[in-house]
Amino acid sequence: MQLFTEITNQKNFSSELPADSSIDKHPRQVKQACYSFVKTSKPSNPELIHYSKLLANEIKLKIDNQEYFTAIMSGRKSFPDFNPYAMCYGGHQFGHWAGQLGDGRAINIAELNLNNQNWKFQLKGSGPTPYSRKGDGFAVLRSSIREYLCSEAMHHLGVPTTRALSLIKTGNLVMRDILYNGNPKQEKGAIVCRISQSFLRFGNFEIFASRGDLKSLKALVNYTIKHHYSELGKPSKETYIKLYKEISTRTMDMIVHWQRVGFVHGVMNTDNMSILGQTIDYGPYGWVEDYNPNWTPNTTDAQHKRYRFGNQSAVALWNLVQLANALYPLVKNAQVFQEIIKESQDYYYRVYHNMMLSKLGLYTTKIPKEFISSLTDLLEKTSIDMTIFFRSLSTLKINDFELFIELIISSSYLAKKDINKGSWKHWFEKYKSYIADDKTHHTVRQQKMKLVNPKYVLRNYMAQLAIDQADEGNYDLINELYTLLSKPYDEQPKMQQWFSKRPDWAKHKIGCSMLSCSS
Repeated sequence: MQLFTEITNQKNFSSELPADSSIDKHPRQVKQACYSFVKTSKPSNPELIHYSKLLANEIKLKIDNQEYFTAIMSGRKSFPDFNPYAMCYGGHQFGHWAGQLGDGRAINIAELNLNNQNWKFQLKGSGPTPYSRKGDGFAVLRSSIREYLCSEAMHHLGVPTTRALSLIKTGNLVMRDILYNGNPKQEKGAIVCRISQSFLRFGNFEIFASRGDLKSLKALVNYTIKHHYSELGKPSKETYIKLYKEISTRTMDMIVHWQRVGFVHGVMNTDNMSILGQTIDYGPYGWVEDYNPNWTPNTTDAQHKRYRFGNQSAVALWNLVQLANALYPLVKNAQVFQEIIKESQDYYYRVYHNMMLSKLGLYTTKIPKEFISSLTDLLEKTSIDMTIFFRSLSTLKINDFELFIELIISSSYLAKKDINKGSWKHWFEKYKSYIADDKTHHTVRQQKMKLVNPKYVLRNYMAQLAIDQADEGNYDLINELYTLLSKPYDEQPKMQQWFSKRPDWAKHKIGCSMLSCSS
């Protein structure tokens, strides 16, 4: 296992791609460059709140000096032999081209080879960059806790994601208007160190295509192939098409995983779409509790609900069209992109259907799509808690309707009298017949169902409780939730209190249902 103080930076991104010629930190348009060199702001009194020992062990990173680790991961000290940088990208936000965006509050502080992989280390909330626009480049404790916990929770759920290594309180105050209602207040500042093999987004390609800078676009695409998709071959038009197809497949796989666990991203702009098909940028997010395909966790999206749970696959395809538009100048073949988009749509529906069948423990019988849609209709009409329903179903022997209806009642947010037993009876009988045809032994079925139906997810009210305690200087709940969510498919009897419906007080409390982009 490598010592943290003995690791050498690799610097492939910042040595192989064009850099900004200016070191001016002030917000400005950055042309013909993939990134800008920028120093992190030094926090006044950094305090390590938590770090992911599981992740550190996984990448074989030995943290031998916690004080030094805290200084590096807070931006107080620079990593040896590395010039930090912020990345330049654009993006479509809520369906509209927003022009240049970039890393407005994220700075890459290292590129390290660990456990046979190259990892980019990025501090979120470490100060202004040329891409900060009207922002200050900092982040607050509440949003940092949410990103830290959720990144690791998603990984252990089996969802492709960037990872979070550390959570540090800066000792500085940050002014934020949490509801955008003209009532800003000072909040505690914090920094999350997140890591990934790449933080490239669709928007990194879009910005160059939008400016007609094909030289930089080609350099970035070739870099992406060399370092992240080398198995596709040497750069060429044919390889660019293969790259697009692979990114499309990974993106749709990620969306299927979101739907499987009931996760809603909330800000699926093209600048928040990873070229690795990873979940990135945990701003307003949430888990579907009372099943509602029209639910969005983002207050900014409350009117049009573009990023609602049931629309995530459609938005992903729309975003992939924008990526196709960005890559088109290198290929000059619209038809091939159109074909891949159609294939991706068909692929999603097929994989989604199979995923839903696996949640129900159906593996060998051909089941019509209408069976799944009739279930989701009932889940919505009955206001069923998605996580509790599917996990409880994983432990139920399907032969008794009365036991099944008890499950429905216990996982519904409706009063018992408002539940339509007749509709559920009709669906249950079909389900029972499919299980009989499937012939998988019930014990095996239950074991397999538990592997895709988590018992524990990071409900917004849980994160808010941790935030409230942390604001008072108590980090015990952060550690408890980190431990809980590292094994979301295990029973964990001592943690049973977290396997329950959202409490009534959390339905309308700030931070427990919908959230703003303020962080």
